[in-house]
Amino acid sequence: MIPLLAAAGSLAVPSLVHAMAPGPAADSEPADEPVPEPEPEPEPPPPSGPSVEEVQALQRRIDTLERQVEVLRQSQAEVAEELGKPPPVIVQPSDEPATAPSAPADLPYNRAPDYADGFHFGSYGRVVIGGDHRGRAFRNGDIVAYGSRLDESTYAELELRREDYWEATDSFTRIVATMAVAAPLFHQTGSFDTTLGMRNLYIEESGLGLKKLRLWAGSRMYRGDDIYLLNFWPLDNLNTMGGGAIYGFTDHTELRLHAGANQPRSPLFYQQAARPLPYAQPGAAQVPVLDRQKVVSSARFSHIFWLGDSGAGIKPVVYGETHYANEGQREVEPRRFETLPRESGWVVGTQLGMFTGKRSTHLNLVFRAAGGLAAYGEFNAPHQLAPDNSSRGAREYLLAAGGNYEVGPFGLLLGSYWRSFRNASPSLDFWDLNEGALILRPTVWLGEIAGISVEGSYQAQRRGVLVDDGSGGTKPLFAQVGRVGIIPFVTPGGRGNFTRPHITFTYLLTMRDAAARSLYPEHDVFGLRKVDHFIALGAEWWFGSTSYFRD
Repeated sequence: MIPLLAAAGSLAVPSLVHAMAPGPAADSEPADEPVPEPEPEPEPPPPSGPSVEEVQALQRRIDTLERQVEVLRQSQAEVAEELGKPPPVIVQPSDEPATAPSAPADLPYNRAPDYADGFHFGSYGRVVIGGDHRGRAFRNGDIVAYGSRLDESTYAELELRREDYWEATDSFTRIVATMAVAAPLFHQTGSFDTTLGMRNLYIEESGLGLKKLRLWAGSRMYRGDDIYLLNFWPLDNLNTMGGGAIYGFTDHTELRLHAGANQPRSPLFYQQAARPLPYAQPGAAQVPVLDRQKVVSSARFSHIFWLGDSGAGIKPVVYGETHYANEGQREVEPRRFETLPRESGWVVGTQLGMFTGKRSTHLNLVFRAAGGLAAYGEFNAPHQLAPDNSSRGAREYLLAAGGNYEVGPFGLLLGSYWRSFRNASPSLDFWDLNEGALILRPTVWLGEIAGISVEGSYQAQRRGVLVDDGSGGTKPLFAQVGRVGIIPFVTPGGRGNFTRPHITFTYLLTMRDAAARSLYPEHDVFGLRKVDHFIALGAEWWFGSTSYFRD
């Protein structure tokens, strides 16, 4: 403001000096000698700056704004003092472009706001408009569980959050409601049918009794670090109805405990049967003969070892889960039942994260092992069971690596994993598999508002079935897919592989071998084409959502 005033004032000084120059005195005595008439003064040059009135009006406006800002600052300081919080910090604007630092820190606009700040809105979203080169609507072309996210469908989350401070107990609460919307949208089908999901609906209390303790209960996405290119949380990714406790021993050492329940859509967990109404009433009612839930609990411990003062560090994580379902009975024929045994499962895993503290440069290495009921996943029911109709003997092993590197106008994202799964059936079958994927995405930024990414990926899968090897023998089915994508984009956020929002144009080439094409049903175009093309316009954003805070 002061430089603006100085500039405006300097432009107005010549006009002011000329307007205030003293003329001849009104009471001066006339001279005895005739005074020659003065020569006319030359015409002043036209003003080259704002007039005096404009400068004065600008000054009054600036003074008013400064008084309003000062009143707001005093009001904020008074409220902070009443709440026992530090006064607000006055942040001066920076000329540096916004860049996302590496975990565990993040940009202010993507961080959890201070408690007691009222209502907040956050969102994650992606919208994809496109198809193949023959006009068909697009669909995901990966053969593995976690492949390229370039051809994933439209999905968005809308979060409303309330933060409060409770003076009576000197504690804080956060209430979160996150609604998710998945494709197809109305604009694709013309139908008002929408796929909705409530991803979060919980309350979290902080500082109640113990200052470093957080308690929560409700429905929550409960997860750790992801591999962005694979859209995959390799170590911990739970969607649970339950509750938990989070205790921070220090600012960088944390223990999380949790327990919850769900009920997969499977006759192994829920079955209804028709039964006559009491007292000979007409009709029948559907009675839940089998009604059992899966109980999932988890524990996660993490600590950050800082390396010097540059922001670099190492973050090891130790993680575990238990899965449990009580025994039950289901009807296999009218009035004939079979007993389903008690089920249990386990998960153990670890993660080693390394980060530089600059421009989101990091590398995460993950190992995870699961057995029994837990090997089938959180929402999946056991299939291909053991001889005793249990999930005993099922197992899964996972290795994963993900990271990011940025320097100057260049960036490189990495995503990869290998997974081995065996179901509870003693013999090999189609559902027993080894699979993996490797994705690299180099990026070049063109200034601060645009860039071009090139993504190359390879994915392979070996199934527990035998096929002809071409020489009279057999071999396990081994399928391979290669994909290459070009993604030019524009963004208002400046450089950074995790800077959003983005508007993108995508061309993705997919190549399948004969084994990969054999995985699709008859007449499926993915089973007919060796080469496929995907062309799309897309948008992606995230901001202010608790599901994506990188803490």
